[in-house]
Amino acid sequence: MKLAIITDSSVYLPSEFLDHPDLYILDIPIMINGETYVEGKNLTIEEFYPKMRQAASLPTTSQPSIAELDDILTNLAIGGYTHVLGLFLSSGISGFWQNIQFLIDEHKELTIAFPDSKITSSPMGYMVISALRMAESGRSFEDILASVQFMIDGTQAYIVVDDLNHLVKGGRLSNGAALLGNLLSIKPIMYFNDGGIEVFEKVRTEKKAFKRLLAILDHQSQQANYQTWIIEANAKSKAEHFRQLLVDSGYQGPVDIVPFCGVISTHLGEGAVAVGFTPIRSS
Repeated sequence: MKLAIITDSSVYLPSEFLDHPDLYILDIPIMINGETYVEGKNLTIEEFYPKMRQAASLPTTSQPSIAELDDILTNLAIGGYTHVLGLFLSSGISGFWQNIQFLIDEHKELTIAFPDSKITSSPMGYMVISALRMAESGRSFEDILASVQFMIDGTQAYIVVDDLNHLVKGGRLSNGAALLGNLLSIKPIMYFNDGGIEVFEKVRTEKKAFKRLLAILDHQSQQANYQTWIIEANAKSKAEHFRQLLVDSGYQGPVDIVPFCGVISTHLGEGAVAVGFTPIRSS
């Protein structure tokens, strides 16, 4: 078996994996003031936030190119690959996953699986890394798919947003609710529910929101072992504060702080902090 992994630029991956020979990453464009940007090519995450703040209207994103994915699959078959695993931004956020299913039948020379990740960012990156490592160790495609599905089924993410206007634009809150929330300093906790982002709870302050996240993590850590991330949208000091709260609470296991990409920050807004956790399979 020769396996290729394809993902998209909403993923978070450590730099040492970005040039992996069996990894392909589809671009998700970001449109700001009529200009199209691709993070990592003509835009850095440090440049993104000032551009978003100064934009006349909130940035928008589009789906990756289906034609590019089609070309990659064709070239993979020519290059001797036999199997392909595609892990893309959750179908609850983007229509891309639904729109590419026909490609499985278009490339019968390859064994292709496009499971719905139902997530993004570092949890999706962890699935990608795990699949690459399993392939390198000689695991079968079926075993890799089962392990990835185990991670998908057990992954959870909770998000504390700072700017409610981004949620209004994304259809998660009404204008009236956002206005009232801003006036009352309400910090809604969002979460991934079957791949879509929904309101989990509404709390009055960020301090209470972090306290609620601590309780969620404490409960989950008693159920299984997790790889955990704190993910921030230009809010590293808040992320570090939350990690210290975790340490002080006695939370066990590694907790990495990683940035959201511009694609996700476009929809969550600057200042958002999330916690994501994926179960670690024992074998």
